[in-house]
Amino acid sequence: MSENITFKNKAGDELSARLDLPPDQKPKATALFAHCFTCNKNFNAVRHVSRALIEKGIAVLRFDFTGLGESEGEFSDSTFSMNVQDLLSACDYLEDRGLPPVILIGHSLGGAAVVFAAEQMDKLQAVVTIGAPSGPDHIRHLFEEDLEKIKSEGEAKVNIGGRPFKIKKEFVDDLRNKNMKAILNKLEIPLLIFHSPVDQIVDVENAAEIYKAARHPKSYISLDDADHLLSKKEDSLYVGEVISSWLVRYLPQKMQKEPFPHIPEKGVVAHLGNEGYTTTIHDGRHRFIADEPKSVGGEDLGPSPYELLSAALGSCSVMTLQMYARRKKWDLKEVIVEVEHFKDHAHDCDHCEDKEEKIDHLHKHFTFMGDLDDDQKKRLLEIAEKCPVNKTLQGVKHIQSTIKGSSES
Repeated sequence: MSENITFKNKAGDELSARLDLPPDQKPKATALFAHCFTCNKNFNAVRHVSRALIEKGIAVLRFDFTGLGESEGEFSDSTFSMNVQDLLSACDYLEDRGLPPVILIGHSLGGAAVVFAAEQMDKLQAVVTIGAPSGPDHIRHLFEEDLEKIKSEGEAKVNIGGRPFKIKKEFVDDLRNKNMKAILNKLEIPLLIFHSPVDQIVDVENAAEIYKAARHPKSYISLDDADHLLSKKEDSLYVGEVISSWLVRYLPQKMQKEPFPHIPEKGVVAHLGNEGYTTTIHDGRHRFIADEPKSVGGEDLGPSPYELLSAALGSCSVMTLQMYARRKKWDLKEVIVEVEHFKDHAHDCDHCEDKEEKIDHLHKHFTFMGDLDDDQKKRLLEIAEKCPVNKTLQGVKHIQSTIKGSSES
């Protein structure tokens, strides 16, 4: 479940946010995410990290800082200190919702911001930085060529990441006055540091300086060949999954609670919020993802519904064949089935001239490995038609839809 929400910052500006909740809407913990400098809450890396966390039952609030994305206010009037205040305002909103954040996650300059915010949050239990500088002043190199103009004229329009931004002298001065290492040295909560050794925006040496300044417990994870923005979805999903595993050590009671306790004894639950097509599927014991390919607007993070249907038929077929062969003591060492789904005209259809009149076909191509004669292989093909899923697909006559809790259900 994902909610579009707004909350006010200290200056009275409405900040735009999304609150991502696990399917049962009863999170084990809540994380607050601070995006990278000049990014926004809908940045791919932010969404992918959030997706991995809600899969583990962790709620995530991601929002646009003042003047960015869909939030009110002027970016040119903001400072790093105001970004920190925005984080604290987001924390206040979550407190009022009964979802106090216990995890702060910050990407790039957002990583520096969460460290400064952490100093002012009493209930915080963990901090995570991703590609963060060892001090907010580090980002001055992004507009180094314009510093003299900013000093002399009070402001300058600079190009950051291919986009124009107005930077004022107050912003630069505020960066210079922040001592992040001093705060890290006093911070007494677990810290997880992610950084890529090939980061071209924030050198990996920053991670070493953060690690050296921080107190134990602290951990460092190398992101190998990832770029600064975690452009590859596998990198951002990996970050989310590692955060979830790491938190088990520091939030043991919360993390041991099953994230989806209200699963019916029979059947599965599929959950999709109001963003994208990535769908969480769970049956109380297992969790996995379905998605649509990029060609139809999905992110291709999992198999499509028809691929899952084919997988159900294929897996049931090979299980049934091996059960039969083992009972008969036949030498079926391995069985492989390729399931092809397509739509085509029925040979005896009543409206073959109508191009829209097509039916679904599922074609199973089998490969049998072992010392089997032709009669045994023929018999295996006959048995494959008797697998439970095969029978179900051939025999489905009615699919009923009701609204849960409705008097009509």
